Amino acid sequence: MGAAEDIRETYEGEAERPLGGYTAAMAGYAAYAGAWAALIRSRGRLPERHDALDIALTAVATFRFSRLVTKGAVTSPLRAPFTTYQGPQGPAEVSEESREGHRHTVGELLTCPFCMSLWVGTALTAGRCVWPRATRTVTAVMASLAGADALQLAYSGLMDKVTGGE
Repeated sequence: MGAAEDIRETYEGEAERPLGGYTAAMAGYAAYAGAWAALIRSRGRLPERHDALDIALTAVATFRFSRLVTKGAVTSPLRAPFTTYQGPQGPAEVSEESREGHRHTVGELLTCPFCMSLWVGTALTAGRCVWPRATRTVTAVMASLAGADALQLAYSGLMDKVTGGE
């Protein structure tokens, strides 16, 4: 048994964990971030610092975009090759599980808003360095959508309270 196989078996114990898939995902992210870094460097557009408002809006936009990609009912066709539908999860959201085999790691990434946030946040931050006006527009749209979602949920909750859930 090789060292990598020994590490995998010791780590997994009785559970099956797709360490090879996770390794590939980390390598994919490193390549993705490296490509963004190369583009930023080639354009000479790395800012001295990032504005606090941009960081806050990027956080909100990253949250909303990540949930849209990983949980949105309308984006389920993007996840379907890697997941199986489990049922509704909330307003306009679905619950899905990763498929087994070679599709498992991609399925986990596509159903985990926390995992997807790394990729989305990287794209929005890097995009702001390379195409600041366009990226701020996308960020504003996604942040506005997050605010609208919060207001929709608050309104629905208030209406349920006022009408007794009728």
